[in-house]
Amino acid sequence: MFKVIDESFVCENCGKMVPKLGYSCRNHCPYCLYSKHVDIDPGDRAQICHGLLEPIGIETTKKGYVIIFKCQKCGEIRKNKVAEDDDMDKVIELSAKH
Repeated sequence: MFKVIDESFVCENCGKMVPKLGYSCRNHCPYCLYSKHVDIDPGDRAQICHGLLEPIGIETTKKGYVIIFKCQKCGEIRKNKVAEDDDMDKVIELSAKH
């Protein structure tokens, strides 16, 4: 189940205003790449953890680059595609760590 939610938000990690993505659902901050643990299934907002999802690595798939996140509160690992407007310097830094 994928529920489409594309909304702007203020990043809880870097404090910047993050605009809507426009072509899909905004999942993470394009500036610092952090996300928030709010979904069980994409867009459902059913997760009660609400911890920050720290970007810890990158993996390459047939569909492109995917950011690997680890929740700072509960430790769960989540993944999401790199967005067109993500800071590619940050993406490159992550790929060097993994």
